[in-house]
Amino acid sequence: MDSQPMEIPRTTPLIAVVILNWNGAHLLREYLPQVVATTDSRISRIIVADNGSTDDSLNYVRQTFPERVEVMALGSNYGFAEGYNRAIAALDNSYRYAVLLNSDAATSKGWDSTMLKYMEEHPEAGACQPKILSYRQPDTFEYAGAAGGYIDRNGYPYCRGRIFATCEKDRGQYDNEAYIFWASGACLMIRRELYTEAGGLDPTFFAHMEEIDLCWRLQLAGYLCAAVPGAKVYHLGGGSLPAENPRKTYLNFRNNLLMLHKNLPKDVRRGILLRRRLLDTVAWARYILTLDFANAVAIWRAHRDFAAMRKNYDTNPARNLLGSAPGSDIDILSSYYLRRKHTFDTLD
Repeated sequence: MDSQPMEIPRTTPLIAVVILNWNGAHLLREYLPQVVATTDSRISRIIVADNGSTDDSLNYVRQTFPERVEVMALGSNYGFAEGYNRAIAALDNSYRYAVLLNSDAATSKGWDSTMLKYMEEHPEAGACQPKILSYRQPDTFEYAGAAGGYIDRNGYPYCRGRIFATCEKDRGQYDNEAYIFWASGACLMIRRELYTEAGGLDPTFFAHMEEIDLCWRLQLAGYLCAAVPGAKVYHLGGGSLPAENPRKTYLNFRNNLLMLHKNLPKDVRRGILLRRRLLDTVAWARYILTLDFANAVAIWRAHRDFAAMRKNYDTNPARNLLGSAPGSDIDILSSYYLRRKHTFDTLD
């Protein structure tokens, strides 16, 4: 990474840093001061887009940061995906980039200028993410994105620095910029016009994997996604649903199937989804054998609902990215569970 400071030729901010909030006053109090302190107001405008909060979120923002943070009151709780879609649609056209930043993320000095510099110098990139570290354990990669996201040949996501539940220590091993398959929704910079052209986040997903689906569509449109580890963000993560929560299991399995159905060409879709059904049956059996019936039922419900919901999508992309995009030639299940390769740098 070139360490020379970036010249800033204009006074109007290029970046809208959008923090979606719903009754998150406690998170704003803990994280927003750090975001304000480390965000360059010459290039970035911080916007708290509020999903109809009933706590004192908006009063806190308006009273504490009247000049530095803009409040965008959406009026109702539209959820994560639709909330961001409405917020970004309402942005002024002068913004070249939008950043989706979680309300439980703390930024570091130079984070926005580093990502901006990369995007300005790489017009082929549609979106990028920083290095994402754990807020509670700053020397460890955070689950949601780590040093950049990938997807394997069967559609399972993994990251540089995090495979399944194994999060690596950050030793500088992934400090190189790299093209990735998906950028994390914890902190995702995207070209504003491209976000709209690609259709934004899919509100049907409700939660989990919306950003992977969006990044897949960006690549189908001819753009690339990148990890820019010279920028660092510290993310709390895990605040909505714990790892083994049946609701999270349901959303992850259902949304993964929907994502594959939407973004794979019809001539390969059926075979890959059949393989996924077999693999998901193994996961279902594991829950049954361990007497975890709630998560077993969640997987069954995910497949049942996918079968009904897939009729809402009539897409047939021309390209199959599984096997050709970065990292998609890996079988992450066999690598992790059979070959005991638990870190990204040991995969082959």
